[in-house]
Amino acid sequence: QVQLQESGPGLVKPSQTLSLTCTVSGGSITTNYYYWSWIRQPPGKGLEWIGYIAYSGSTYYSPSLKSRTSISRDTSNNQFSLQLSSVTPEDTAVYYCARGFEGGWYDYWGQGTQVTVSS
Repeated sequence: QVQLQESGPGLVKPSQTLSLTCTVSGGSITTNYYYWSWIRQPPGKGLEWIGYIAYSGSTYYSPSLKSRTSISRDTSNNQFSLQLSSVTPEDTAVYYCARGFEGGWYDYWGQGTQVTVSS
């Protein structure tokens, strides 16, 4: 069974870069045809898709966030990472990594990690 685990700092200062890593076990991040995604949920709001890195290594980001977003991967460690630059308190959310399929649904999720943007 596939498992995903988010890790990274829980507190980030405004204007800095939020950096999270998702470690995947039970399946390779290079296996056809999965999409390794980052999704967040601000307090009191719904889920917001951030972007993904595909099995091929290609990336795609939400238009509202793409100017600040970079998703990369480390295939040797079966990990993929999120970097969100120039953060503000509005970026405070629970951040999830998840495995996606074409069509926009997800079968496996990490437990989520709280990230607070505050000085």
